[in-house]
This record gives sequence, C-alpha cells and structure tokens, in this order.
Amino acid sequence: MAAYIPPVDRLRGVVDSVRASFFVLPAVAMVVAFVGGRFAVGVDVGSWVGEATVDSSRAVLSTVAAATITFASITFSVALLIMQQGSAQFSPRVIPGLTRDPFNRRVIAVVVGTFTYCLVVLQRVRAPLADDGEAVIPSFAVSLGLVFGLGAVLAVVAAIHHTAQQMDVSKILGAIVTEAIRTPVTVSGLTATDRVDPPAGLPSTVVRFDESGWVRQVDVDALIECTPPGGATRLETIAGRYAIPSTILATIWPAVPSKDLEAVAHSVRDAVKVGPTRTMVEDAAYGIRQLVDVALKALSPGINDPTTAQDAIFHLGTLLVVRLTSPLPASAYQGDDDRRLLMPQALTDRTLAELAFGELRMAAADKPAVCIYLFEMIADVSEAIHGNDRDLPLVEQAALLLVNAERAGMPDHEMQRVRDAYTARFGNPTTTTES
Repeated sequence: MAAYIPPVDRLRGVVDSVRASFFVLPAVAMVVAFVGGRFAVGVDVGSWVGEATVDSSRAVLSTVAAATITFASITFSVALLIMQQGSAQFSPRVIPGLTRDPFNRRVIAVVVGTFTYCLVVLQRVRAPLADDGEAVIPSFAVSLGLVFGLGAVLAVVAAIHHTAQQMDVSKILGAIVTEAIRTPVTVSGLTATDRVDPPAGLPSTVVRFDESGWVRQVDVDALIECTPPGGATRLETIAGRYAIPSTILATIWPAVPSKDLEAVAHSVRDAVKVGPTRTMVEDAAYGIRQLVDVALKALSPGINDPTTAQDAIFHLGTLLVVRLTSPLPASAYQGDDDRRLLMPQALTDRTLAELAFGELRMAAADKPAVCIYLFEMIADVSEAIHGNDRDLPLVEQAALLLVNAERAGMPDHEMQRVRDAYTARFGNPTTTTES
C-alpha cells in the first residue's frame, strides 16, 4: 500500500529546498549563459558595435571572465559572513531565513553567468588558420560580454549595499514573521471530528521511526488511507518535532495483518517526511521558536541587548495575532469508511503560549523593562483578537511572569513598576503558582 503524496504538498517541499539552495539559480544561469554565448557568436549586426581585433577581443573577454569569477567569490563570502554574523548575534535559527533571501543568490547567478558567457565567446575567438584565411571575431558577442561585465560590477555593488541593510535586526525579524505567516496552520481538507479516543478493546499495531531528523511534513490524507476501514490511527508526532529512531511514530487500530505489516509501516513512514533541518513548510510553531530565540539571545549575559529583545517581542506579538485569529488544526480527522486519524500532539493555544513565553518570562524576570514590554505585548495581542477566550493562555503567562519577577529579587521600586504595569493592563494580580 503506497502512500499518496498530493502534488501540492510535494511541490511545497521542493520549492522550499530550492529557495534555500545556493546552487540551483547559479547553475541555471550557467546553462543559459552557455547557450546564449553559442547563439551570440553567430550574430552579425554590422560594424555599429565597433571593430575589434583578435587580441583586443581576447583581452576584453579574459579580463571580464577573471573579474567576474572574483566577484562571485566576494559575493559568496559576503553571504557566508551574513550567516555567521546572524548566527552569533541573533540565533542559529535565523540562518534559514537568510539563505532564503534571493538577492545574493541572484547576484551570484549574474556573475557566474557572465563568467560562463565570456568563456564560451572566448573559445570562439581565433586568428586566421592560414595566411589567406580570416580571423573569427564575434564583435557583437564581445560587446555583449563587456556589457555583462559592467552589469556584474553593478550587481556586486548592489549586493554589498543590500548586505549592509540586511543585517538590520528589524528586517531579519520581519522576514521571519513574513515567512511564518505563509506557513499553513491546517494541513488537510478532511472533516474534523470530536471523536479523539482510540477504539476500545481492539488489538493495535505500533509503527516506529526508522530514521532520525526533524519532522517536516505530515500527509494526513495518506495516513487516513493507511488506516483500516472503521479503524483509527493515532499519530504521535507533528511537524516540528524531532524523530528518534525506534520511538513510536503511530499506533493503528485494529492490528494490521502480518502479511500487510511491512507495506503499511512503509506507507506510514513515507507519509511523515523527515529531514536534517527544521523548516517552515508545515511547522506553524517554528517562526515563534525563531523569534523567541532571538529575544533570549539578546537577554543573555554575553549580549545584554534589551532593545533587540523588545524588537523581537513585538514581532512575536504580530505572529501571535495571526496564529490566534486563524483556525487551529483539528486533533482528529474523519475519512471515508469511518477511518479516523487522531493527532493528540496538534498545536493548541496553550502550546503556543507556553512556547512564546515559557522560557522568555524566566529570562526576563529580573529585567523590569523587558517585563513591561511583555505585559504590553500580551495586552496588545489580547485586544487585537477582541478578547475572545483564545487569549486566556497569554493572560496566564502574564500572571506567571509577575510571579517570576516577584521571586527574582529586583529592587522594590523596580518591582513596583512591574506591578503597576501589570495592574494597568490586566487588573489587580491574583495569587498564582507556577506550573
């Protein structure tokens, strides 16, 4: 029984890999430049492009080719510097967002394409093969190579300018939010169901992971197809969790016949895509994880940058508003023939709140300014979602933050500022114990 991966889901995974690759676009540019160079040497547009000699043509093409390959190494080095600086200053989790920035990859494609084009045209330039023969001087192609070389220089200058702007923390955080907003929260058009309990009294089959890595995609429709009619499959993971070999991936009721066990286990594993790194293809919590990491890094003793933490906190608020105004994924789905898929690990509002504030409130407990930033952000998010019950886990986190601050031992006047900020936004504090 082979798992069917919908074309849209498969395409999303491929597009995500291409967007993060430094190889694909330059490789395409190289092929295009090779073909274009072959065509350009055969174009004769007359003398208006200027007359050239064999030596001058070779000099121009050799100079442009040598310069552009140097530009390519400079651009690539600058891109690596961005990733190194972003990882050290903010968080290693911001690197995927930096690699997905298309600008530097386009610049590398321009300079690699120019280099390839010049080599192709240079190969066609030659002196006369005999005393009475004619030299081959593709003047149009040589002139075009000169134009491409000048364009490559401007592209590298633009890349340096873009790099300087890209290291602005607000742009990095904004890119994380933009990418996270594109991540779908729901993963299937199947009917949600309230039947979240597994069938009682039936034998079951356990399918275990056979590889390690981050769960990137879960094909709900394929898992439903792996479920026997009238039965249920309980998935023990979701996108964004780490898969450890031999741990439970799914449990199927009723038990799968032994003759079909290998095929069903293969189909279940194939429906859960695992990769070496975490991505935002279906991981709705990864954007929150990245923003929290940046804030935690900024609050660490080695960095101690509350302003960057403030920036990350309010970008986090933007993403929380989006998540809390979007429908949550169901904890169970119903398919044909009364097949059910149970997903007890599905994302909940409480899970989001704990992810967003669990570590952050501990790091901010002895920093009154950051505590106030968090109170302000939580109050803004609560107001933005119109105060419906989905903001209750956030308000609970605000109360826990106040408890953490009380225990942090900050000076009395600073503690009073924190209490006043909490009271102004959430009313008089009630006695709260940390969970």
